[in-house]
Amino acid sequence: MGRLQPELLLRIESLAVRALDVVDALEAAAVSRRVLDQLTGCGTAVGANVFEADEALSRADFCKCIGIALKELSETLFWLRIIAHRRWIEPSRLDAIQAEAAELKRVLGAILSKTRQNNLARERTR
Repeated sequence: MGRLQPELLLRIESLAVRALDVVDALEAAAVSRRVLDQLTGCGTAVGANVFEADEALSRADFCKCIGIALKELSETLFWLRIIAHRRWIEPSRLDAIQAEAAELKRVLGAILSKTRQNNLARERTR
């Protein structure tokens, strides 16, 4: 079906790859496996849920998937902040991925908000 712009999907995919790059760097630094697993999970779940939303069968399914992706983005940002605070990776090296995750969170938030508004407007006209 393809509800989302291909450029957005590429940005989401790139974020997942970059999160895995951070995981690889942390693994080399012998950081706790739990932290690695958490960042791997949420950093890739963003993409999995957005790609699922792109093929959603209904507006409700679309909203559910985008909502989950927003939660996963929040978790990704949390772990990136912890990594920076602990200085497991130089904080300045994390600035770009944190900025991209925050921007994608705003974009997906706007998409979700607009979709919900459109759903309410359709319901009122019935």
